Amino acid sequence: MGNSTSCCVSSSPKLRRNAHSRLEPYRPEPELSREDTGCNLQHISDRENIDELNMEYNPSDHPRASTIFLSKSQTDVILPNKKVREKRKSLYVNHQHPSGPMRRKYSSCSTIFLDDSTVSQPNLKYTIKCVSLAIYYHIKNRNVDGRMLLDIFDEKLHPLTKSEVPSDYEKHDPEQKQIYRFVRTLFSAAQLTAECAVVTLVYLERLLTYAEIDICPANWKRIVLGAILLASKVWDDQAVWNVDYCQILKDITVEDMNELERQFLELLQFNINVPSSVYAKYYFDLRSLSEANNLNFPLEPLSRDKAQKLEAISRLCDDKYKDLRKGAKKRSVSADNLTVVRWSPAIIS
Repeated sequence: MGNSTSCCVSSSPKLRRNAHSRLEPYRPEPELSREDTGCNLQHISDRENIDELNMEYNPSDHPRASTIFLSKSQTDVILPNKKVREKRKSLYVNHQHPSGPMRRKYSSCSTIFLDDSTVSQPNLKYTIKCVSLAIYYHIKNRNVDGRMLLDIFDEKLHPLTKSEVPSDYEKHDPEQKQIYRFVRTLFSAAQLTAECAVVTLVYLERLLTYAEIDICPANWKRIVLGAILLASKVWDDQAVWNVDYCQILKDITVEDMNELERQFLELLQFNINVPSSVYAKYYFDLRSLSEANNLNFPLEPLSRDKAQKLEAISRLCDDKYKDLRKGAKKRSVSADNLTVVRWSPAIIS
């Protein structure tokens, strides 16, 4: 204390500059090749072959690509065949209400009819019906050019039941009701949600695109089972274990379920991402499919409570963006606090 000198004396800026001036200029070392470093790993950009799988034409990855099931269902419209019309009529009859034929309801000035299915909360029963109908059109209008049939999905090699598989099992297409019963049994027993059904269809079409296979009477059950198994684990927080599916399908083993899941993931190239835009596209295409096949969602008149809830949600959104709208309407602002409000389209999911 009180000393005029100190043992810790910092150098002046002039001395620091002189010290740096004595340093040699930096000379970058030559880059070493992969052979010199002993690393022969490919860069990720070299491993990805975009030409081999164009994402713009893959509906399960790109939101603007049309879904496969919707295009396959529209092939029946092109053929003005009496048999096709009778088939559509039989599908409509199967979906009629037990008490009588369902008449279409229209909104009026005094009554507004709405269904209880939205993109964020779809109706479980009718979503499963639409997904089953999409799978039905996949099987019915499949390519018959002898595409590859993978052994892991072949029901004769990996049966789901102990009952003997018929010798001509691959020649008879399943009915839409049979597909619906199979999917509904899995969803009811595992207590899966309607959103999981939409994701199941996304994974199914992604598998058909990536693996370049077709769904047919010989493999449709195991493909659908693998898609449901994967979708339930990705979508639900508390996923159903593989051993639980063995309780639903009594004759299947856990080892078979594990192998099915592993190969399904490998064929998907471990791409289990489902963007919200892709999910919304599949949901609305399923609604278009139901409309084209007279499978209408149940309509109910808009009640007072539901109208008040909708009004509250609208008021909440309006208050949230009110300040942004005011800022966007200003004619002149300071250059120091210049902000531009940009509006972009959003997909509600």
